[in-house]
Amino acid sequence: QVQLVESGGGSVQAGGSLRLSCVVWGYGDRNYCAGWFRQAPGKVREGIATINTGNGVALYANSVKGRFTISRDNAENTLFLQMNSLKSEDTAMYYCAIRRWPACLSLSLNDYNYWGQGTQVTVSS
Repeated sequence: QVQLVESGGGSVQAGGSLRLSCVVWGYGDRNYCAGWFRQAPGKVREGIATINTGNGVALYANSVKGRFTISRDNAENTLFLQMNSLKSEDTAMYYCAIRRWPACLSLSLNDYNYWGQGTQVTVSS
């Protein structure tokens, strides 16, 4: 059974940083496509970052480009989202998700098969 467990959310002031983690359990393949998504109250869930865990190539939404970095620790089967220069508009529930490799680099929710339960990020101005 595949499980994704996020952690690292919290409350931070604008301009601050947070690092989200997502441990992937029970996925049988070494490589996969991974993404981070977020959903603010009253808004649709949006893709913000994705990575091909086979070659490390990543893609970002314009809203987070230059501030957020997606990465993976292969040994620990853990995904990360380093978030710097946080803004109040980054406040949302953040989710990690994975899909079958190698057709990666998609920010579309419909392309992902497995999801975590989410971790809340609140940025105060």
